[in-house]
Amino acid sequence: MTFVVTDNCIRCKYTDCVEVCPVDCFYEGPNFLVINPDECIDCALCEPECPANAIFSEDEVPAGQEQFIALNAELSEQWPNITSMHEPLPDAKEWDGVPNKLQYLER
Repeated sequence: MTFVVTDNCIRCKYTDCVEVCPVDCFYEGPNFLVINPDECIDCALCEPECPANAIFSEDEVPAGQEQFIALNAELSEQWPNITSMHEPLPDAKEWDGVPNKLQYLER
């Protein structure tokens, strides 16, 4: 089992989760983070640290967001690893909670 970053991270990109990950399985794109499913050890430390509540266990991904399971796997193979916390995107608070943000994902 793995954890999955979902829709609400898009255009927020808080990195509190990265700071607590013991295996450095987060990868960073321009406006979204993903988890590499092959590296995630299912420790659950990241989930409560996400201010946007965008991280879920693979078997608890909200209905309609299942495509993020494959998206995390795909993008974690393309994007660089991130191992330390940094500032969220400047307008993160404005985007937190906005539904259906997949269209804004920058690759």
